[in-house]
Amino acid sequence: MGFLDILLGRTRPTPPDLDRLFGLPSAAITLEAAAGFTPTGLGSVCFTTVEGTAFDTIREDVGALLNADTERGAAAEFSRDEYGYTWLLSRRAPSDLPALVGDLHAVNATLEGNGFGPQLLCSLAGFRNAEGRSLALVYLYKRGTFYPFAPLPGEKRDNALELRVRAVIGDDLRMEQDLERWFPVWGAPGLGETRT
Repeated sequence: MGFLDILLGRTRPTPPDLDRLFGLPSAAITLEAAAGFTPTGLGSVCFTTVEGTAFDTIREDVGALLNADTERGAAAEFSRDEYGYTWLLSRRAPSDLPALVGDLHAVNATLEGNGFGPQLLCSLAGFRNAEGRSLALVYLYKRGTFYPFAPLPGEKRDNALELRVRAVIGDDLRMEQDLERWFPVWGAPGLGETRT
């Protein structure tokens, strides 16, 4: 950062730190103890769709990497949302959150390592409580921070629950302080279903 940047109040964006994803398992323990939410075994990575052979090859490599574990069947599922973003959904047993986090990290690292870091938007891990309420912990790639997303029917959010979750897991994960960046991820793969 230069002297002029300091005088003008400009700051550099926080560089992505994919290793922060590995904080999810400890945050999950805290989240279960304090709020009753447990992992669903589902997680996803969202990125801007890029056309071209190089990106298609990376996408195939990522799919092959996640689907190589034949014990869990087809793990990697690609889909495109209504805004044109691509989602890669990974499935694991709900009790195997560390493996799910490894999947999310591998996808992010592969895309980043092949020059597609700017296309990465977010990753999320799904949670559910005993009443069937959904919750996601969303990692913003470009900010290196997490935020909770608690959807309600009718594309509404449970803001009180989101703020409570932030307070509960704030020591486990680097939380996004700017609430304007807590973007809704309506219908995100990995949010609305539970794997048994």
